[in-house]
Formats: sequence, C-alpha cells, structure tokens
Amino acid sequence: MMHMTFYWSRQVTLLFTSWRTDSWPSYALTLLACFLASAFYPYLEYVRYRVRRGGKPTDWTTEEPFLLRSRGAGMVGKIAGGLLFGLSSALGYLLMLAVMSFNGGVFLAVILGLTVGYLVFRGEDDDQTAGLNSTCACA
Repeated sequence: MMHMTFYWSRQVTLLFTSWRTDSWPSYALTLLACFLASAFYPYLEYVRYRVRRGGKPTDWTTEEPFLLRSRGAGMVGKIAGGLLFGLSSALGYLLMLAVMSFNGGVFLAVILGLTVGYLVFRGEDDDQTAGLNSTCACA
C-alpha cells in the first residue's frame, strides 16, 4: 500500500520493490544510505561549479563583467559539466522519490544529509558571492 501522508515506521519500500525494510538494522542502513546520498548531492553541485569555473579560486572583482568571467576549459569543461549536471539531476530526482515514500525517517535523513552536505561543501562559496553582491557599486 502506498502512503499518502507521513508515517513513522521501520517498514518502508524505497524506490524499488526489492528495497524493503522490515527490521531495525535494515531500516538504519536505509536511512544511512539516504543520508549519504543526500550529502553527496551538494558535493556534486560543488564539483560542477568548480568545473564550470575552470578549477580557479574565486578572485572576482566588482569591475570584472559577469559575462566575461571564466566558464571552464572549452569543450572538455562543457562535457564534464554536462555529465555532472546529469548525474546530480538524477540523484536529485531519486532523493525526491525517496522522500515521496512519505516515511518520516527517510524525510529527516534526506534533509539532514542535504544540510550537512551544504555546510561541508557549499557554505563558503555562497558566502563569497554574497559578499561580492553586497559590495557592488551599482548606479
């Protein structure tokens, strides 16, 4: 039976009919897998961002036009960026489908994993670009 509201149980079917949990250890492993996959998602986004930038550190100035900034290393950078985009999109949709199981533990594991992944991999880059936007001298 497919649930249409959140429920709290160790019995969950996740993504495939063969991925069913019926004991606490199997449920804990499922929650760990959801946590790790969702923590990996911001890492993929971070790597894709670095590939798009060409692996260079952020040294933007307010005088540098946005459209003239480095976007990667030609065709290889575009292909790598496209593959990383596809992989992160697929992982994002799988995480969404896992949350749509409506199991409360799975939901919390995914949200916690996304939060930890963001704090570890993406927090500092967002702070740098936010600082750039706040110092912009726009007339």
